[in-house]
Amino acid sequence: MLLWSVWSVMLLLLAAEAVEKEDVRAGCSTAVNDLVYIVDGSWSVGPDDFETAKLWLINISSQFDISLHYTQVAVVQYSDTPRLEIPLGTHHSGVQLIQAIQNINYLGGNTQTGRAIKFAVDHVFSASQRVSQVKNRIAVVVTDGKSQDDVVDASMEARAQGITVFAVGVGSEITTSELISIANKPSSTYVLYAQDYTNIDRIRDSMEQKLCEESVCPTRIPVASRDEKGFELMLGMNIQKKAKKISGSLASEAAYALTSSTDITENTREIFPEGLPPSYVFVATVRLKGNFSQSIFDLWRVLSKSKEIQAAVTLNGKDQSVIFTTTSVTEVEQKAIFKKGFKTLYDGKWHQLKILVSPQHVVSFLDDELIQEITLKPGEPIYINGKTQIAKKRGSQVTVPVEIQKLRLYCDPHQSERETACEIYSVVSCLPF
Repeated sequence: MLLWSVWSVMLLLLAAEAVEKEDVRAGCSTAVNDLVYIVDGSWSVGPDDFETAKLWLINISSQFDISLHYTQVAVVQYSDTPRLEIPLGTHHSGVQLIQAIQNINYLGGNTQTGRAIKFAVDHVFSASQRVSQVKNRIAVVVTDGKSQDDVVDASMEARAQGITVFAVGVGSEITTSELISIANKPSSTYVLYAQDYTNIDRIRDSMEQKLCEESVCPTRIPVASRDEKGFELMLGMNIQKKAKKISGSLASEAAYALTSSTDITENTREIFPEGLPPSYVFVATVRLKGNFSQSIFDLWRVLSKSKEIQAAVTLNGKDQSVIFTTTSVTEVEQKAIFKKGFKTLYDGKWHQLKILVSPQHVVSFLDDELIQEITLKPGEPIYINGKTQIAKKRGSQVTVPVEIQKLRLYCDPHQSERETACEIYSVVSCLPF
């Protein structure tokens, strides 16, 4: 028995070592989630709209890899009482899950939302066979009217157990205060609205993005009076520890100077352990000085173990352009080259560069000014077994000297509208009139 145990441990170690030697992709599709839909099946919904709601569940589940190893989905339909339609872990493929959701029959009855949430907490999440392995426990409550029971206690208990709760209100009979009570905070992130079931697909992209953010963006960036999901790269990449602190664009701002001997390299697993979301905002406030403003270097890049670029923002001082590189389904990589509008970025002064990435497009900004939008082809999740680096000469491990004040990646694409360049005193949009 002892020999068998030792042999089992050795096999596990060898398997883990083999995985480390290979490139591993990570992203929303490979997130380890227990995802439970709690769906209103009361009389007010009606059979036709209930079919529409089922299709919506199928669509937003399609971004995940449904399997024993990644996302497992359960569905609870409720009216007077909750009914477990699909337990967690029952279906191990997207095809199986789609068929199971299609086979759900409409209940009809009154609206007992609080009871349904409590049922999901007590009997669905708790029945998961991989409680110690799952990284995200997420509930999505879909309702079209005011509950006939209390939702506060059940929702508080869900959050107390580490379950993230989204509330989706459909139609004009919903109560905003009730949805806010159900969902996590802030409500701007965790509460969604649809005009009616025929329009619920309009919030599909938003729901998919939010579920993905919850799956791959574990950290938060303090911004004004709230926290934004994302990655504070100044901290995560240890720039503040490795580089020299200098004065920034304003007296109140600190910046850090990288020299040719400063190596800012970290394991991607430590920076983006679950990969990148499909949409994000890359923000950098930098100053390029002297001859180095004529260099070609990757301000930020993610490399696979085989040194292939998974994501990068490249500054080309020779032709005063900016290049965004990402993955591609059909090629090794794809590039979006912004050839015009970035001349001032290389003038030796402080500037804010912002890159808004979505699955279909990438948009560039300089000091709050929109520069250009370029179409992207479908991409793939990034490999996370390699390195993430800052200010490296293209195709080299040489560091290009640069001064950096801000380096962030926000998971919410709408942060692009809120993130201003007012830390730079000369930005016109920030000047008082």
